[in-house]
Amino acid sequence: MARALRGLPGMSTAKLFFVMSLSVAAAVGCDRAEGTPRPDSNDTAAVQGEIAQRANNPTPAAADNTDKNDRDRDPAALTPGDQGENEADRTITQKIRQAVVANDTLSMDAKNVKIITNGQVVTLRGPVKSDKEKADIAAIAQGIPGVQRVDNQLEVDVD
Repeated sequence: MARALRGLPGMSTAKLFFVMSLSVAAAVGCDRAEGTPRPDSNDTAAVQGEIAQRANNPTPAAADNTDKNDRDRDPAALTPGDQGENEADRTITQKIRQAVVANDTLSMDAKNVKIITNGQVVTLRGPVKSDKEKADIAAIAQGIPGVQRVDNQLEVDVD
């Protein structure tokens, strides 16, 4: 071992030992998520409890968005890429978004709906929690000056 350590140019044995010690310490200390308490290694019940908890909480299955993805592939479906680039369309979208986000009665889903304005026609897409949210967002959009028509494609999420 000493012969192998002497073979590294510019690195004394003490420096190499120090660097290797830090590496091992870092690797050992990184086996837990931030903020997760480490059970006392002498507390067998705590260790067994943590193992049981991990076994009872498997990783959830990924969401299946296949139907929504198929719907969004429809060439007639508007996406944010269809947003009008003229100042009037951008201003309408901006004012609707500001009003929706400022509305404290709306859910986070409702605040994140797609708002697409093209030719002063507003298309609303995405999930909301209730028929009331769907109607409220449409009313906000219709109340913005310059809006010619609102195409309300919001979907009430039944989850």
